[in-house]
Amino acid sequence: MFTIEHEFDCTVITLVDDGRAPLQEDVAVCAFAECVTVEQYDARTDEMMKITLSMAQLRDLAAALNLPEGTYVFPPKGSRPDKV
Repeated sequence: MFTIEHEFDCTVITLVDDGRAPLQEDVAVCAFAECVTVEQYDARTDEMMKITLSMAQLRDLAAALNLPEGTYVFPPKGSRPDKV
Protein backbone atom coordinates (compact mmCIF):
# COMPACT_ATOMS: atom_id res chain seq x y z
CA MET A 1 0.00 0.00 0.00
CA PHE A 2 1.18 3.55 -0.58
CA THR A 3 -0.06 7.11 -0.23
CA ILE A 4 0.69 10.25 -2.26
CA GLU A 5 0.46 13.73 -0.75
CA HIS A 6 1.28 17.05 -2.39
CA GLU A 7 2.96 19.42 0.08
CA PHE A 8 3.94 23.05 -0.51
CA ASP A 9 7.49 22.28 -1.71
CA CYS A 10 7.43 18.56 -2.51
CA THR A 11 5.42 15.45 -3.23
CA VAL A 12 5.54 12.80 -0.49
CA ILE A 13 5.03 9.13 -1.32
CA THR A 14 4.75 6.85 1.71
CA LEU A 15 5.31 3.14 1.16
CA VAL A 16 3.63 0.93 3.78
CA ASP A 17 4.90 -2.63 4.22
CA ASP A 18 1.61 -4.50 4.43
CA GLY A 19 2.97 -7.91 3.50
CA ARG A 20 3.63 -10.86 5.74
CA ALA A 21 5.57 -10.47 9.01
CA PRO A 22 8.23 -9.42 9.75
CA LEU A 23 7.16 -6.00 8.52
CA GLN A 24 9.50 -3.06 7.88
CA GLU A 25 8.90 0.55 8.88
CA ASP A 26 7.17 2.88 6.43
CA VAL A 27 9.37 4.53 3.78
CA ALA A 28 8.77 8.18 2.88
CA VAL A 29 9.97 9.36 -0.53
CA CYS A 30 9.98 13.17 -0.81
CA ALA A 31 10.35 14.55 -4.33
CA PHE A 32 11.62 18.15 -4.44
CA ALA A 33 12.49 20.13 -7.58
CA GLU A 34 16.25 19.54 -7.19
CA CYS A 35 16.50 16.21 -5.33
CA VAL A 36 14.64 13.26 -3.82
CA THR A 37 14.98 12.11 -0.22
CA VAL A 38 14.18 8.64 1.12
CA GLU A 39 13.47 8.33 4.86
CA GLN A 40 12.84 5.34 7.13
CA TYR A 41 12.72 5.05 10.91
CA ASP A 42 15.39 2.74 12.39
CA ALA A 43 14.11 1.19 15.63
CA ARG A 44 17.60 -0.08 16.53
CA THR A 45 19.03 3.45 16.75
CA ASP A 46 15.73 5.26 17.41
CA GLU A 47 16.57 7.63 14.54
CA MET A 48 15.07 8.57 11.21
CA MET A 49 17.53 7.52 8.49
CA LYS A 50 17.65 9.70 5.36
CA ILE A 51 19.42 9.52 2.00
CA THR A 52 19.36 12.23 -0.67
CA LEU A 53 19.49 11.44 -4.39
CA SER A 54 20.18 13.99 -7.11
CA MET A 55 17.82 13.95 -10.05
CA ALA A 56 20.56 12.26 -12.13
CA GLN A 57 20.94 9.52 -9.49
CA LEU A 58 17.17 9.03 -9.45
CA ARG A 59 17.14 8.72 -13.26
CA ASP A 60 19.93 6.13 -13.05
CA LEU A 61 18.11 4.18 -10.32
CA ALA A 62 14.88 4.10 -12.34
CA ALA A 63 16.77 2.82 -15.40
CA ALA A 64 18.71 0.25 -13.36
CA LEU A 65 15.53 -1.39 -12.10
CA ASN A 66 14.79 -2.61 -15.64
CA LEU A 67 18.27 -3.54 -16.90
CA PRO A 68 20.40 -6.69 -16.60
CA GLU A 69 23.66 -6.79 -14.62
CA GLY A 70 26.39 -4.54 -16.01
CA THR A 71 27.87 -1.04 -16.04
CA TYR A 72 25.95 1.65 -17.90
CA VAL A 73 26.26 5.33 -18.83
CA PHE A 74 23.61 7.65 -20.23
CA PRO A 75 24.45 9.21 -23.59
CA PRO A 76 24.36 13.04 -23.58
CA LYS A 77 20.89 13.33 -25.16
CA GLY A 78 19.76 9.68 -25.28
CA SER A 79 16.79 8.15 -23.56
CA ARG A 80 18.33 4.77 -22.72
CA PRO A 81 21.72 4.14 -21.12
CA ASP A 82 24.50 2.46 -23.09
CA LYS A 83 26.20 -0.60 -21.62
CA VAL A 84 29.90 0.02 -21.00
